[in-house]
Amino acid sequence: MTRTIPAKQRKILVTSALPYANGSIHLGHLVEYIQTDIWVRFQKMQGHSCHYVCADDTHGTPIMLRAEKEGITPEQLIARVWQEHFDDFSAFHVNFDNYGSTNSNETREFAQGIYKKLKAENLIEVRSIEQFYDPVKNMFLPDRFIKGECPKCHAKDQYGDNCEACGAAYAPTELINPFSAVSGAKPELRNSDHYFFKLSDQRCQDFLRQWTRSDTLQAEASNKMQEWLGSADENKLSDWDISRDAPYFGFEIPDAPGKYFYVWLDAPVGYMGSFKQLCEKKGIAFDEYWKQDSDAELYHFIGKDILYFHALFWPAMLQHAGYRTPTKLFAHGFLTVNGEKMSKSRGTFITARSYVEHIKNTEYLRYYYAAKLNGSMEDLDLSLDDFVAKVNSDLIGKFINIASRTAGFISKKFDGKLAGKEQVSAAGNALMSSFIAASPVIASCYEDRDFGKAIREIMRLADQANEYVNDKAPWVLAKQEGQEAALQEACTVSLNLFRLLSLYLKPILPMLAKEVESFFNIDPLTWASAENLVLGHTINTYQHLMTRLDPKLIEGMVAANQESLQAAPQSHSPARHAEAQQHAIAPIAETISIDDFSKIDLRVAKIVNAEHVEGAEKLLKLTLDIGEEKPRTVFAGIKSAYDPEKLKGRMTVMVANLAPRKMKFGMSEGMVLAASGEAPGLFILSPDDGAQAGMRVK
Repeated sequence: MTRTIPAKQRKILVTSALPYANGSIHLGHLVEYIQTDIWVRFQKMQGHSCHYVCADDTHGTPIMLRAEKEGITPEQLIARVWQEHFDDFSAFHVNFDNYGSTNSNETREFAQGIYKKLKAENLIEVRSIEQFYDPVKNMFLPDRFIKGECPKCHAKDQYGDNCEACGAAYAPTELINPFSAVSGAKPELRNSDHYFFKLSDQRCQDFLRQWTRSDTLQAEASNKMQEWLGSADENKLSDWDISRDAPYFGFEIPDAPGKYFYVWLDAPVGYMGSFKQLCEKKGIAFDEYWKQDSDAELYHFIGKDILYFHALFWPAMLQHAGYRTPTKLFAHGFLTVNGEKMSKSRGTFITARSYVEHIKNTEYLRYYYAAKLNGSMEDLDLSLDDFVAKVNSDLIGKFINIASRTAGFISKKFDGKLAGKEQVSAAGNALMSSFIAASPVIASCYEDRDFGKAIREIMRLADQANEYVNDKAPWVLAKQEGQEAALQEACTVSLNLFRLLSLYLKPILPMLAKEVESFFNIDPLTWASAENLVLGHTINTYQHLMTRLDPKLIEGMVAANQESLQAAPQSHSPARHAEAQQHAIAPIAETISIDDFSKIDLRVAKIVNAEHVEGAEKLLKLTLDIGEEKPRTVFAGIKSAYDPEKLKGRMTVMVANLAPRKMKFGMSEGMVLAASGEAPGLFILSPDDGAQAGMRVK
């Protein structure tokens, strides 16, 4: 069913996730920014008041350390990277109304103001936590800046959160012979006060259960949120650490000297800071878009890797700080190349700059991405062979072909003048009218972000246009005496069909559309101008608009990326967004045999009791019934995620034949299984209803 686009002018604010200022823009990033830009351009063609803002995410330890290594200030580093990012986005025609930086006065003021409002609502709590400290650099170390020997497979030089050799996940404190990746010094365990946003507060829980069940999220995203939230009698959300200790590049917390806002409480506020800059430049009323009763629309385009943050932490923070929440979140999947993750060794980890240097025409990629996007969270594959074939088949063979086979006759035979209204037959008018009638269908596809469906409809029309050109055969008419009127009509109808196709493709191919507008000598195409046929009008001489994509350019780009890899040492790839850095998915471990697996005795366990452990920051003491005469005691590092009172009576799964481990607080007689990954927090495993304590998990 086709959804009618409302005629009333809408007030729309659109954002894309903030790229981190510690790495280059690559083809994976561009999926999001191209998707957003297409949607924004469509809204503007509709005549809506639509503003698109973004910013570089600039704060954090990685920025500080990289600047120090390069012998420059963090401000100099982020200024340079900002320009690189801005130039890359511009090359792909991503047209921000404002592209800012989180290191701005506007963002600082909003971050501090939101913090103060949350504190006044009793949603900020200070807790002492224990973490590694570099005594040489005099700084606390993030997990990724601690290295050592893997406690599982004993591989050397592994990171503090997971082993790249065997795939094991662990706490930094479990590393053997840990050392600082910054100075090489042996780190010390020290306590420090950290500030937390109380996402586990009942007010946040109640609000989010309602908010995530609205049409704010895609269906698959809403389902995922319900999993993370749990039922009304559960409290599965953990509080979020929003602070870091000096030295740190960022904004200092107003009432806490030496404490700085962590990414959670300044990066997303960059949306507000960037929009505030636009408001000041354009005279836009900020509050009309951000006050709680705003009638404007707010849309965030994000990758699914940061869905948890944008669907839980961000709206809860906005709601309780007195701001409006997003109208909708639009999450997309990841990019694969040739069916696999982007790979430096295969030359498919391609930067935006590398694409521009080798392929040059960035609208090829805009078209291909659009053809693959359907508004869902599915991953998108860039098949390089299919990329070449689709560009050459669709854009050159179908679309451009219409103009290249007909425009020259208008210039040569009729001094550039198209046939008038009275010179076009009923059949010609009917065909042009059928193209105009497709406008609402295509508009609905754009509105729903189903760009792939829009392109299929546009190419269906392009096929009809080519059939018309083939049937009329203007190259034959041009050689026949007395067929001038038929020739002028055929070319006029064909070029009007081409103009309509250009209009429908304009959100995807804005630069090509601009050249078409110049060729036709007409005002910029808007969606309403679909009905304005170009008849009895003088056009300019046709200049070829687009050339075929040479497969050798793709081969050269891939080869160049492989060569650059060989020339430079391997490095750990930077995370896509700062907020995703500490939540990377651990690689799959080495394959084991069924015999290896059978050695692990997994049992269903009933949590008979759960209690805090005095002096332990991360541990809960669990008493577990697995059907034995005497319950077992297990110390589990899940204190940050669970209220012990709400664990009592729950069923879980434990490793029953793990060797007992003597700890500072007593003997631990097993291990409870819990999951962690792209989303913050820990999630203990639970068997299906009906499972009994002591049952073996096979």
